[in-house]
Amino acid sequence: MFHKNIKLIIAGLIIVTGIWQFTESNIGNGIFLILLSGIPVFLYFKNEFILLAFLKLRKQDFEGAKKWLAYIKNPETALVRKQQGYFNYLHGIMLSQTNINQAEKYFKKAIELGLSMDMDLAVAKLNLAGVAMTRRRKLEATSLLNEAKKLDKQNMLKDQIVMMKEQMKKI
Repeated sequence: MFHKNIKLIIAGLIIVTGIWQFTESNIGNGIFLILLSGIPVFLYFKNEFILLAFLKLRKQDFEGAKKWLAYIKNPETALVRKQQGYFNYLHGIMLSQTNINQAEKYFKKAIELGLSMDMDLAVAKLNLAGVAMTRRRKLEATSLLNEAKKLDKQNMLKDQIVMMKEQMKKI
């Protein structure tokens, strides 16, 4: 993995080489290099290891996702803020199966750093509401569920939210 600033330097060098190709009348090479410079810029905003971990999670391969996330050393310096949020979000999802205390810490940090998609934010808040509910913090769980319901615009989490509200009535 390249550091985030090295990715921008590589993109700049590719653009400069593309401009040089234009001046040498190699228009096709120049166009190709300018288009090719988009890859490091894309990888600046979307970390390749986080993308690969998401692909593993879609297949329910938690060990594979952990392996890809382990390649990221020092996420505070190697990732931009939103990527750090997703790094913590992925760790929270994986730990929510085994260690609720640590998962809560990761979800809170992910929400604090920010997530790009409302659906991911809704899932994080729904998981935090579940943790709060298991610890008998009904007021916190209710507010987190309401926030998750507002963020769930496609009603993909509607069943889970209704189920958790029913469980809260029993507490």
